[in-house]
Amino acid sequence: MWDAHRLQPHRLRTFKRSRDPAFAAKVEDVVGLYMDPPAHTVVLSIDEKSQIQALERTRPDRPLAPGHPAAQTHDYTRHGTTTLFAALDVLAGTVLGRCMQRHRNSDFIRFLNAVEAAVPSGKTIHAILDNVATHKHPKVRAWLARHPRWTFHFTPTSASWLNAVEGFFSALTRRRLRRGSFTGVVDLQAAIKRYIAEHNRSARPFVWTKPATDILAAVSRSPEPSV
Repeated sequence: MWDAHRLQPHRLRTFKRSRDPAFAAKVEDVVGLYMDPPAHTVVLSIDEKSQIQALERTRPDRPLAPGHPAAQTHDYTRHGTTTLFAALDVLAGTVLGRCMQRHRNSDFIRFLNAVEAAVPSGKTIHAILDNVATHKHPKVRAWLARHPRWTFHFTPTSASWLNAVEGFFSALTRRRLRRGSFTGVVDLQAAIKRYIAEHNRSARPFVWTKPATDILAAVSRSPEPSV
């Protein structure tokens, strides 16, 4: 009966619907930057991957073999954490990343200064960010006022899927962190830096294909779950 009706009771998919009153305007703003960026600008998708753990497995991994998957011990030793600040250049596909010990507004400003120094003069910068408090701190707003070539564009609340750098974080987790074994925070940070360097050597432009009108139409068709 399950097969006949294409029912899959063993599967569960999570969802979160944004209740941001400016949802439509923010979607149109961010998607517009992806699909039709202004001339002479750099479009950056910026976010942080916080609390990345330096986990060292208690035994070396067993490699993949015919008929046997790779094996990894379930236990590990924790050696601390790091936070990765990253900016994805939408038009080039490259990533500028910095690992820091904390996730404070002062650390974010240090990262913004590094990005400011890396972007050629004469280019305006449109930065896409989520709504975490660090990005809206008064000191960050003061920094933004002192750097007029920057414009912040915030994604709707509960809509991290709209921030392009999240795809890079997902790939970093799958391809480098999840199966890694790190002897300490320095080892973890070195592995992250190597991954970013490898990514940038073969980077391709980020391509967004779904217009804002299609996204908003799909959201309007989705029934609001009862409370």
